[in-house]
Formats: sequence, structure tokens, C-alpha cells
Amino acid sequence: MSEKKRTRRANGESAIYFGADGRWHARVPMGYKDNGEPYRRHITRKTRTKLVEEVRRLEKQRDEGAAKQPGKPWTVEKWLLHWVENIAKPVVSENTYDGYEVAVRVHLVPGIGKHRIDRLEPEHLESLYRRMQAGGSKAGTAHQAHRTARTALGEAVRRGHASKNAAALAKPPRVEEDEDEVEPYSVEEVQRLLLEVSRLRNSARWMLALALGLRQGETLGLRWSDVDLDNEYLKLRRNRLRPKYAHGCGKEEPCGRKAGYCPARVNVRRETKNTKSRAGRRAVPLPGPLVVMLRSHADEQGRERKAAGDLWTESEYVFTKRLGGPLSPNTDYHDWKDLLQAAAVRDGRLHDARHTAGTVLMLLGVPDRVIDQIMGWEPGGAARMRARYLHVTDPMLKEAARKVGEAIWGAAAKTLVDKNQDNEG
Repeated sequence: MSEKKRTRRANGESAIYFGADGRWHARVPMGYKDNGEPYRRHITRKTRTKLVEEVRRLEKQRDEGAAKQPGKPWTVEKWLLHWVENIAKPVVSENTYDGYEVAVRVHLVPGIGKHRIDRLEPEHLESLYRRMQAGGSKAGTAHQAHRTARTALGEAVRRGHASKNAAALAKPPRVEEDEDEVEPYSVEEVQRLLLEVSRLRNSARWMLALALGLRQGETLGLRWSDVDLDNEYLKLRRNRLRPKYAHGCGKEEPCGRKAGYCPARVNVRRETKNTKSRAGRRAVPLPGPLVVMLRSHADEQGRERKAAGDLWTESEYVFTKRLGGPLSPNTDYHDWKDLLQAAAVRDGRLHDARHTAGTVLMLLGVPDRVIDQIMGWEPGGAARMRARYLHVTDPMLKEAARKVGEAIWGAAAKTLVDKNQDNEG
């Protein structure tokens, strides 16, 4: 045998040697086990040349972070459940976690959970999206599942559990532009809402949405310490969260209902969270009429507190229930629907009021930078948010056409229009 037995190299490097069985062997350091012990892959080949090729391939995978880790391979189900509870939940907001959890539990685990994570292919995900839509899910729902899978599998790749992110390669279904198309309320519709709002309790709540575009969570999380009526502005720095309930009835005598309807339900979620972005933490100027409405609202809340006596739940919230305490986002949503019906205004989402406010600011010629400040948009993504929220109305298009006509044809434009009208007459 012309080839000689090789001894182990320096610590941490691959060891290649000729064994007593007549084959070439190598032990390649690939990282560390969960308990901190070094993990080495043992491979064997008939010739040294073939062995060296395999050693170089494994070393490249290791150095690129794409090598398989020791232990039983992850299934998609096992990884997703681990990721959503132990990796995502501690670092994302409650609302983001809820979206992840639903996508994992309802769609991803039943649809692709049995696959090994290192053998998942883009086609498996694309098949899932088609099945979801065939079962009645909207394209937007499939997109939510896709985004969740892409985030979860991206983390798996970073940790070496998979060599590629199948979701990043998969093509989600196309979302039709009109599926989420929003038509902001016209000035006339806003005025009709204003007339109806004046008859309601917490009337200023709705005008904050329609006039300034405050999000629901921002409005319901607003406290009197955030409002400066003398200087006519308010500070936005927290959001009201939707309650999340757990059973309080006990396992010995379960109520048999969902947690939200349990007679002894317990809210397991904090009431508010601080606004996470710098743009979201902002000062917003108050129009004069809205200052008057808020002063009147403060007086009315004082009368309610006095009439309720010991039944009043003390809090610093600007908008409360009749006996104090924060408003429920769910109740607030239904109050909005009742307001639209009472004002004989077409149905729409509560968030459409935010689109309306942004469009009104644009109609009034407010500079983009000021609109961004009022709406709470980050500078880097402000242009994208303006494209999404600021809607070009028919009067704006007609005014643009008029200006183009005057610029190109000048005085002749009016003569042509007048002549055309005469001919029609």
C-alpha cells in the first residue's frame, strides 16, 4: 500500500486516516451539541481522493452555516410549534404573535407539518396555498400563512436546521388589487357623521379618527395626561390592546364554553403597550373645534364619575365606559358600525376613517412631511404609506385636467369648451 496512514491534524481541523479495515476515514468537526460537547461527523471512503472531496464539502457546509445538526431531524410541525412559542413570542408584539399562532395552528401545521424541515420544497407550500383557496380562504389569508412560514423557516436556516428557505422560493397567490381597495369617505359623508356624532357619548372619539387619522389602539389608549388642551395638541405614546381571556372556572368544574365566554374569565393580556416606533410616538395638533369637543367631553366624564359614585372604575383614559375603565376594542368596533347606520353612510371598516383623514389632509394641501408626522409614518417608508393611504378623488383628477388644459391650450381651452357646450345646446 503506497498510501500511508495519516495522523490527526491540529485541534479543530478534520482528521483523515487509513483504517485497519482497508478504507480511508475522516472525522470532521461540525459544531457543538446542545450540551456543549464537540460534534464530529465520521465518514469513510475507499480512496483518499474521494474522502477528501467529501471532507471539503462538509467543511464548506459547516462554514456557510448550512450543515445539518446532530440529533433527530426537525419536522415542520415540531419546528413551527417551537418557533412560535419559544422564539417569536418573547420578542414580537401580542398582535403579531396572534397572527403567527393562527397561521401555524390553522394552516401550516395541518397542511405541511409532516414534512421533514430539511426536505421541504417550495412546491409543497404552493400546493398548500392552492388548497387553502380551494377551501374558501382569501388570497390575503394565504399570504399571511406564506409570510409566517418564510419568517419561521428563515430562522431554521440561520440555525442550521435546513439548508434553504422553501417559503422564500415559493410563489404565493396573487392578491387582486381591488380585494383590499379602500374608498375614503367624502367630505359630505364626514359632515353627516359629524352631525350624528354630536348626539353620541364619547363623540370626540370618532372625530379623532376622521379628522386626524388616529388608529383605534391609539385613541382607546389615550390618557388625559397625553392631552394639552391649552396648547391644543396631544401626545401619542401607547396603544390599547385587545383583551385575551383564559378560563377562570377551574378544571374541576369547567364551564364548557370558550374562554372569552367563560363566566369567570380572566384577562391575561396587558391593557396597553408603548408605541414601538419613533414615528408612532408623536405630537399631533388639535383643530379648534376638536379642542372644544374634548373640553366638553372632560366635563361630561366628570359628571358621570360623580353620578356613579363608588361604582366608578377610576382610570386616566380619555374615553371610558359609562362606569369608568377602558373601552373594549370590540365594543368600539360595533359602536362604529352603529354610527354608520345611524348617519346613513355606507358601510366601511373603522380603519377606513384613517384613510379618510390622510386624504383630507392631502386635499387641503398639507405638506407631505406634516402629513407623515400627523399620521405617524416612519420617514423611510412614508412614501409607500402615502401611496397606500392617500387616495386621489374625482374632483382632484378633474382639477388636474383643468390645469393641464390651461397650461397647454391657454385661453383657447376655454373657447373650445364653450363652443362644445353651445353645440350640445
